[in-house]
Amino acid sequence: MIGNIVSVLLWVVATDFPTFLASRVVGGLSEGNVQLAIAIATDVSTPETRGATLALVGAAFSIAFTFGPMLGAFLASKTISLENPFAAAAVFSLVLLVVETVFLYWKLPETRPPNEEPSEVEIQLKRENKSEKVEDEKKLEGSPEGSSIVPLNLTHFLFLLIFSGMEFSLPFMTFDLFNYTSTDSGKLLGFVGLLASVLQGSFVRRYPPIVVVKTGLASAAISFFLLSRVNTQLQLYVAAAFLAVTSACVVTSLTALVSFRTSEKNRGRALGGFRSAGKFILLLCFANC
Repeated sequence: MIGNIVSVLLWVVATDFPTFLASRVVGGLSEGNVQLAIAIATDVSTPETRGATLALVGAAFSIAFTFGPMLGAFLASKTISLENPFAAAAVFSLVLLVVETVFLYWKLPETRPPNEEPSEVEIQLKRENKSEKVEDEKKLEGSPEGSSIVPLNLTHFLFLLIFSGMEFSLPFMTFDLFNYTSTDSGKLLGFVGLLASVLQGSFVRRYPPIVVVKTGLASAAISFFLLSRVNTQLQLYVAAAFLAVTSACVVTSLTALVSFRTSEKNRGRALGGFRSAGKFILLLCFANC
């Protein structure tokens, strides 16, 4: 969080492109807080509730990505510095980050204390519940405990390789087909984000992660098929509805499955590697655009 604050401080004072670029570099190096938040969510949830807990995290992202750009566009219209036309948005971001950091410092407990020795009662309870927990995880996971997460990482990598390319190309397609302005594209993406947040708060929370992943991948295939044959805006929004299902289901539930296949001790590292594969693909797509 301190890294994010430094990043936005550089953005506030940026009057040239190199300074702004330095701001984004620092911000990128501080993105580990997302993986940590997901690891914390898995720490404070049981195997039975983990999918639902991660679905709430996904819903928060969907809502933020729906309303964040609109808020940013509004703040970009407010000029508080002639040298930095986006200073209003930067200052607002800085205030949010400082408030969040203070809140985390005072209110966020350590979910996995590294040096805490378990009591005899905890050891006994752990022994008694070990077999039951293993069986529960097997049922939720659909595969033996300790199975390799390589297939899940590969699925995540290949999915984002295709899906991210589509997301970055969608505004160009809508412009070519329907002369969409940035406002029109914002409405379309807002529709996707709102529908995805509703699905994550309902369907994704209630069903096993493996079922949700399969549903999301099937929806991806349907949406790509429909997008390849779009002729009207109605058809575009139908395809976008399936994209929302995909966006709501796949990554969140793959993350839950990865958490099931790793021990508590190694979960943070495993989730970090899982998310890093996705970040690498997003970087490639952005560079190509």
